[in-house]
Amino acid sequence: MEGLEEKLNGLSIARRSHPEEPTYLLHVALQPSGLLAVSCSNFTVHLHNKDTLTLLGEYQGHSKPLCGVVFSHQSPDFLYSGSADGTVRGWDVRRPGTEAAQVFKSDSSHSFCSFDLNCGDTLLCAGTEQVNDEDSFLVFWDVRKPGAGLLGVYSESHSDDVTQVCFHPRDKDRLASGSTDGLVNVFDLSRGAEEEALLATCNSNSSAGSVCWSGPDYTQLLCLSHDEGLHLWDLGQLDTEEPLTIFSTSDARGLTLLSGGGGVDYLVGGRWLEDAQKLLVVGGENSGDLHLMECDDRGLRLLRSLKGGHASTVRCFIWDAAGEALVTGGEDAQLLLWKPGGEELTPGKKESMKSKSALKLKSRPHKKHGYQREKKGARLDCE
Repeated sequence: MEGLEEKLNGLSIARRSHPEEPTYLLHVALQPSGLLAVSCSNFTVHLHNKDTLTLLGEYQGHSKPLCGVVFSHQSPDFLYSGSADGTVRGWDVRRPGTEAAQVFKSDSSHSFCSFDLNCGDTLLCAGTEQVNDEDSFLVFWDVRKPGAGLLGVYSESHSDDVTQVCFHPRDKDRLASGSTDGLVNVFDLSRGAEEEALLATCNSNSSAGSVCWSGPDYTQLLCLSHDEGLHLWDLGQLDTEEPLTIFSTSDARGLTLLSGGGGVDYLVGGRWLEDAQKLLVVGGENSGDLHLMECDDRGLRLLRSLKGGHASTVRCFIWDAAGEALVTGGEDAQLLLWKPGGEELTPGKKESMKSKSALKLKSRPHKKHGYQREKKGARLDCE
């Protein structure tokens, strides 16, 4: 089978969306049967054909910034979006433009800055912003009972905005959460009570931005911080005396990664590529150029640079394993499809349609903690 590096080396622009208004593209999710969902800075969710990037419709209903989009795993015609307006909404992608089929809420004081759906399609979790300058929460709903209210709340594990919640790709009860308090927590929800469910607390030594599961058995955890730090931990070592850290850098911008010397200006995110058994990390330059890197115990290694695509900062990406294609979106309002041997119908880098009212990424000073194997914490009763 062709190696990952060979696949990436063949990538070029095959399609480019044509935005009608200046808006940031913040998050992207892939439905294997043919759709892309994109969250936008104007509080809407767009549906695109994944092969042509044709806009098929949009959903309106959120009143504040979105914090993600996720397709149902077992019912892929259902899409979820979370928002700072304190709701997670479920949409039927067979009916673009209709109102939300489901709405999940918690306390009126809660503003969500992250959410995710477990692999069993039974549990939704959202992370809140800090409330009353003191508390932040992980709130849970049973997806099968949208009108039943909250299933439970965890309240002791984070002390600042919960910037990411990420369920394990195979274990429906395993959850990771990251926060601007600097901590990345790992839970086993089958244990119920928060103090029993919390398996480990890792310290990013900064404001944790994004978290993703990686490794051959998804026993590793990647954390990217808001100040471009990168940390890769091996949770398979939890029951041993071996260190959890596989690789760590407090600022990836200081690493010499590019072919001509120098480094990236920012990190976009990471994704474990199951077919290639590699951890892909995407970084970029403020000019819009992208750099695809592999991350392992040796650090970061450049695989391929993609130039001439975006005109501004890239905010999101997703790898389509079946189509061997990369989709990227960013602050220039453009959605790009990169494929092996792709030839853009109208080549040439497009001008940015960056919104004048730029979104600012909030980051508070983090609290100092070391990583722990166990920690105390309220109860979640989940069947």
